[in-house]
Amino acid sequence: MDITEFKTRRDNLLQKMDPNSIAIIPAGVELTRSRDTEFPFRQDSDFLYLTGFLEPEAVLVLSPSLENQSTLFCRNKDKIAEIWCGRRVGPEQAKDQYLFDQTYALSELKDTLLTLVNGHSVLYYGQGTYADFDEQIWQLLNTLRGGPKKGYKAPAIIKDVRSLVHEMRLFKSENEIDLMRRAALISVQSHIRAMKFSKSGAFEFQLEAELHHHYAMNGARYPAYGTIVGSGDNANILHYTENSDVLKENDLVLIDSGCELEGYAADITRTFPVSGQFSPAQKQLYQLVLDAQLAALEYYKPGFTLKQASVAATKVLTQGMINLGLLEGELNELIQKEAYKAFYMHGLGHWLGLDVHDVGEYKLDEKDRVFEPGMVLTVEPGLYVAKDSQAPEQFKGIGIRIEDNILITAQGHENLTVSLPKTIDEIEKLMA
Repeated sequence: MDITEFKTRRDNLLQKMDPNSIAIIPAGVELTRSRDTEFPFRQDSDFLYLTGFLEPEAVLVLSPSLENQSTLFCRNKDKIAEIWCGRRVGPEQAKDQYLFDQTYALSELKDTLLTLVNGHSVLYYGQGTYADFDEQIWQLLNTLRGGPKKGYKAPAIIKDVRSLVHEMRLFKSENEIDLMRRAALISVQSHIRAMKFSKSGAFEFQLEAELHHHYAMNGARYPAYGTIVGSGDNANILHYTENSDVLKENDLVLIDSGCELEGYAADITRTFPVSGQFSPAQKQLYQLVLDAQLAALEYYKPGFTLKQASVAATKVLTQGMINLGLLEGELNELIQKEAYKAFYMHGLGHWLGLDVHDVGEYKLDEKDRVFEPGMVLTVEPGLYVAKDSQAPEQFKGIGIRIEDNILITAQGHENLTVSLPKTIDEIEKLMA
C-alpha cells in the first residue's frame, strides 16, 4: 500500500480531533513464546492503520494545535542490536520514508512527550491495551499536574482515541478493498488445495499445512487467525484448533481459515465430505445451511442491517430444523424462545479488515447500524449436531458452517470469496 495513504489517514484523524488536543497511540510489543524466544511480531492494528510502520515499541503522537502535527518515536539505530535481531529504520530515515513531520529516538520519549502534551486541554488515548505504557502515561500526567510552578498544565479531559480510529477503519478505501480481494483469492485457492488433498487417513493438521503453505508461497506469511480443521464431531467445537485427528471416510470436514496479507484478513469456512460425496443426511443439513446463507445475503446491501439478515437466516434454519425433526413446535414460538441455539449458537457475521473480528460499532444511538458502501463483513450461518445431542441419529456428529466475505457496494454487495465452490454439486465435482 502506498505510504501516502497512511499520511492521509493521519490527516483525517487530525481533522476529527478536538481543538487543542493531542493523541498518543503506541505500537505493539514483542511477546515471549517460551523462555528466550518470541512469537512473530504483529503490529498493533490501530498503529499499523495510521503509520504503516512495522517495528515494535514505537509511539505516534498527533496534535492539530502543534506546528509539527505528526510525531513518531521509534527505536534508536543500534549496530549490535541490529546484528542480532535485524535492521531498524531509525528516526532519521523514518521521517522521510513514512512522511512524519518530526521523529525522535525512543530514548527521548519521556522528556519530549512531556513537552508535547503540556498545555493541551484534551488527551486522546486508548488505555487498557498495554499496561506498561498505561503506566508511563499516568506518570506523565501526574508530573504535569504536579508542576504548575514549572508552567506545566495537564489535559483536563481524556478521550478514547479508538472511537475515532475504529469508525475510520470500518469504511475501507479502494486500496484496502484491493488488498482484501487479493487476500480472499489466496485463501480461496488454499481452501481448494486442501479440499483436493483431503482423503481418508490424512490428518487434520496436514490439511492445515496445505493451507498455510499456499498462503506463504503467495506472499501471505501467516494465517489471520488459528486455522480450524475439524472433521466429524470436531466440527461441532466452534473454535477447534487442535487439528490432530485422522480424517474418516464417511465424515465431513469443516475448514475455517484465511490468510493475512499486509495486515488484512480473509475469513472463509467451507464444509465438505472426506469421501467426495455427501451422504443423504449430510446433504439435508448442508443444503439447509446454504439456503440460510443465501436468505441472509438478500439483506447485505445499503439500508439494511446485520440483524435483518440474521433474522432471515434464523427463520430458514429454524423451519428446516422443524422439518428435519431437530426441533418440535411452532416456528415463531421456537424463534422467540431461541430454541434454535441448541444447534446454531453463534452470530451471523462480523466486520472484517485489519482484524479478523474487525473494529466498528454494530449499533448507533442504540439502533442497529445500517449497511453502507465500503463496509466488509462475513456471512456465516451454521448447524452443529453433536454426537451427544438430542437429535435424530442420522444427523449426530455433523457440523456445518459456510462463510463468505462480503463487501457492501452502492449497488448491493460483492462476494470476495465467490470463486470457492459451495453448492453440493460444485463441491462434489471439485472433490472428484
